[in-house]
Amino acid sequence: MAYIEFENIRKSYDGENLVLKDLNLEVNEGDLVTLLGPSGCGKSTLLRSLAGFESIDAGSIHINGQNVTDLPPGKRNIGMVFQQYSLFPNMNVAENIAFGLKMQKMKQSVIKEKVASIIDLVDLSGKENHYPMQLSGGQKQRVALARAIVTEPKVLLLDEPLSAIDALLRKNLQKQIRRIQKALHITTIFVTHDQDEAMLMSDVIHVMASGKIEQSGTPTEIYTHPETHFVASFIGNYNLLNSSDFSKMTQQKTQASQVAIRPEAIEYFKEPQLQTDDHLYFKGTVVDETISGNILSYVIQTDQGVALRADHLYRTFNLLDKGEQVFLKVEKRNILEF
Repeated sequence: MAYIEFENIRKSYDGENLVLKDLNLEVNEGDLVTLLGPSGCGKSTLLRSLAGFESIDAGSIHINGQNVTDLPPGKRNIGMVFQQYSLFPNMNVAENIAFGLKMQKMKQSVIKEKVASIIDLVDLSGKENHYPMQLSGGQKQRVALARAIVTEPKVLLLDEPLSAIDALLRKNLQKQIRRIQKALHITTIFVTHDQDEAMLMSDVIHVMASGKIEQSGTPTEIYTHPETHFVASFIGNYNLLNSSDFSKMTQQKTQASQVAIRPEAIEYFKEPQLQTDDHLYFKGTVVDETISGNILSYVIQTDQGVALRADHLYRTFNLLDKGEQVFLKVEKRNILEF
């Protein structure tokens, strides 16, 4: 039995706007699971339904075998961290973290011990007496995280907690959250629209679209074997071709309506290559280039008029010029059909 079970969840607003459509989802104990999808797909609504902040129209929610569908939020033993830090400005770090423990009427000695332990876990030692206005965005988010987990909830929910933080700090916090989650072995559901974030942090990814789960799997499974056009378009910047363009480009027939090819699976050469049965070959001309970090991305117009994106590690000895003719090849096993 899964630790968290969503069964046939249906949710609408005003009886018309159907946000969750008979959704089923399972989460195993101790996993960090990510709900990944564009804005409006229902991922935050599903998270808030689990927390008890949103009622559902139909279906049931179970945590560790207990039906929590109709329980108020305070009875579900769930910790939640939002994009907004929501810290008490008149309380210092230690007081903010201790708030939930005081509400549980724990002994002061126990509170002090728990707060000290969690402050060390989230790398905030020395900041105990600082107030929120004295903290950076990343430090505030770690205080919010510490406050959510110090009460030892059954489940931790993270609703896009890093979207307001700059890129460099965000990557550091991603690693810290993952480290803390593993250390506590706490069952966690993370909501994001950032595919890179989902790939880095998750044990399992559930890709959502229009109130449904499009595909579930490990980051590797989701990236290498998208099952639908939507997943391929949302994950990894696939080249998506209709059957006509694919057949025109490769001179091969396909029964699929659409074909997907990862940009990094396309190899390019300045000279023709010895052909084998394991690859498809075609020629083209470089029409554009983009550098993103250490990735060099070329847009190549094939001789049949089909534009492809090819990504490679930036190397000075393998640069191409706009207008240059190139020879392309891709392994047949890297061509996905829908």
